[in-house]
Amino acid sequence: PARQDRPAPNVRPAPQPRADSRWNGNDRNRGQAGQDARPGRQNGAVQGNRDRRDWRDANRGNRPDTRQEWRGRQNNDRRVDDNRRWDNNRWNDRDNRNWNRGSAQNRFDDRTRWNNQRRWDNGWRNDRRYDWRDYRTRYGDRYRAGRYHAPRGWDYGYRRFSVGIFLGAPLYANSYWLNDPWSYRLPPAYGTLRWVRYYDDALLVDIRDGYVVDVIHDFFW
Repeated sequence: PARQDRPAPNVRPAPQPRADSRWNGNDRNRGQAGQDARPGRQNGAVQGNRDRRDWRDANRGNRPDTRQEWRGRQNNDRRVDDNRRWDNNRWNDRDNRNWNRGSAQNRFDDRTRWNNQRRWDNGWRNDRRYDWRDYRTRYGDRYRAGRYHAPRGWDYGYRRFSVGIFLGAPLYANSYWLNDPWSYRLPPAYGTLRWVRYYDDALLVDIRDGYVVDVIHDFFW
């Protein structure tokens, strides 16, 4: 006769809930039986939701506030964009091609710039020897310098620079120097100063840091 104490074939015993589970067994289907594994608890799905809320509250202090973190990143991005704007003192390009040297330690202030050389005197415009306008009227062909070829990578086109800005090194490379200023009836550049062609403008630049000392707009034709 068959023994009665053996389980029927192909019948698996009922699973036992895990005592160390974070979600009290994490068996959402247990709610279909209408009885939770713990005494006095019914509807396991509802209890699981409560336990998840309790766990989130208990660990809230250990997680970063993603909203504050997002706002911080947004503010940092905004400050970076502001630093890239034109502010009459520098042009920081977005490609980091060093159009502006940017580092304050490489720049000279108004005192140290003229320590070892004579300060530039803008009064040269009152000297009749340097009346370049009258000279250009008579010898205009000398001021037809041809098409200006900007340095490779310069994508900003012409910008009307003024005294006091700092240029990037490619804009005052020696290929743009006016090696004979007198031929244009300009005063001679001395020391670390050089007359430089920039599109149709003539700029006097301190080549140590790119500081623009003097500007003549619409100098060339």
